[in-house]
Amino acid sequence: MKKQILFGILFLIALLLTTVLFPGQKSGKNPQHIPSFPSPTPIPSLTIEKIFSEDHSWWEKLPKDHIRIMTATGDIIPARSVNFGAVKRNNPLWPYEKVVPILRKQPTDILFINLETPLIKNCPATVEGMIFCGSDRNIEGLTYLGVTVASVANNHAGNYGVEGVKQTVDLLRKTTILVAGIDGPVYQTVRGKTFAFLGFNDITSPQPGVQNVDKAIIKNQIKKARKKADIVVVTYHWGVEYRSQPDDRQIELGHFTIDSGADIVIGNHPHWIQPIEFYKGKLITYAHGNFIFDQMWSQKTREGVIGRYIFYDNTLIDVKYLPLQIDDYGQAHFLEGMQKTSILTDMKNQSEIRATK
Repeated sequence: MKKQILFGILFLIALLLTTVLFPGQKSGKNPQHIPSFPSPTPIPSLTIEKIFSEDHSWWEKLPKDHIRIMTATGDIIPARSVNFGAVKRNNPLWPYEKVVPILRKQPTDILFINLETPLIKNCPATVEGMIFCGSDRNIEGLTYLGVTVASVANNHAGNYGVEGVKQTVDLLRKTTILVAGIDGPVYQTVRGKTFAFLGFNDITSPQPGVQNVDKAIIKNQIKKARKKADIVVVTYHWGVEYRSQPDDRQIELGHFTIDSGADIVIGNHPHWIQPIEFYKGKLITYAHGNFIFDQMWSQKTREGVIGRYIFYDNTLIDVKYLPLQIDDYGQAHFLEGMQKTSILTDMKNQSEIRATK
């Protein structure tokens, strides 16, 4: 009898210790689930105010193996006067020479661009016209810049027909640049997390050889990308030129894209910087403005921003916009001081206006 009492006491002590030390293992339940990628530092919610604040170093304290950085630019058009300037100088690196040293001090995992011209052999060097092409040597500039993904879905893609698109795509792929906007998602994996990229053109008539906006196709391709990717990025060539705010079509497409399962929407084409918007917790950047172009006839068409999008695993946790200006019909440089502040303040104000609508 005494042995039974002693056994019972020992059993109760063991049960108590098990409950205290291993709370998830009582009552035959599985151990409590612990996330495999916890952040040691609380991550604040991303807001317009935080994006346009001056503090973009706080996330550097987070574990680096959980951080992925995607950099996205405005329109890159090494055609017309930009191409002419590079050919005249015998230097396809010229448009990027003032920005690359600074970008390399802020390394990125992905550099995503909109390439708004075919790159072809024997492109005529000219400073006039609206039929765009760039010398195939401009691929050296894109490689120097560090491009990893290029969307070619835009309204100048077909300026030299399907053959011009094919030459451009072949050229990009030979230099290991992924090409979005052709035939479904392309993928880049960074430290175990996969990004999918989709591109669509919504300007003028449908362009040959690239993906044009069709909601059924967009929805299906996002669904396809979601099966393989952790983060789905969709870029559009959309909107009305020379406007500070997106039009109804941009807003409709942006919201539709998030509703269809995309994580972030990147826009270009208006040639002016346009606002950002949070929709259902996801970010839409309506337009980054110009990056490499020859529109010297107004201050706004000479301006743009490069966006640095910081992800902690699958979650966008910070965005930093780097304002720039284009000089000499095609060479970009980053801005500082009052010019930088003015561009960011205006972008923030336009974003707050968008948020109230």
